[in-house]
Amino acid sequence: MLLIDTSIWISVFRDRSGQVSQKLEGLIANRKVLLTRFTQLELLQGSLNEQEWRLLSTYLETQDYVELTRQSWQSAARIYYELRRQGLTVRSPIDCCIAQAAIENNLLLIHNDRDFETIAQVRLLQHLRFQP
Repeated sequence: MLLIDTSIWISVFRDRSGQVSQKLEGLIANRKVLLTRFTQLELLQGSLNEQEWRLLSTYLETQDYVELTRQSWQSAARIYYELRRQGLTVRSPIDCCIAQAAIENNLLLIHNDRDFETIAQVRLLQHLRFQP
């Protein structure tokens, strides 16, 4: 199963040629795709207008999500803490939450965000940097 990060969806939505979408479809093949609620939040907050909000909202309502548990939050904070103690920086604690969701659920995280490569230095995160 795959967990697709917001960074990938943004690339897909911005691409007018359809090449990014086609490349992603090839990667996904027939595998189950999951999102996090952070992706839902980040995509909706980036809506340019009401029409785009409605379109995204309708699409996102049909997707499957991986949910964080009570323990997930503390584990994600621990990732951030351990990175900081090692002098490594991630730009967003949200990325620690997404990584923790992938780890807990044994998902391959597809992303285009250097933060996940940093996180993989302190956690066994299955990830693939997808560059459109």
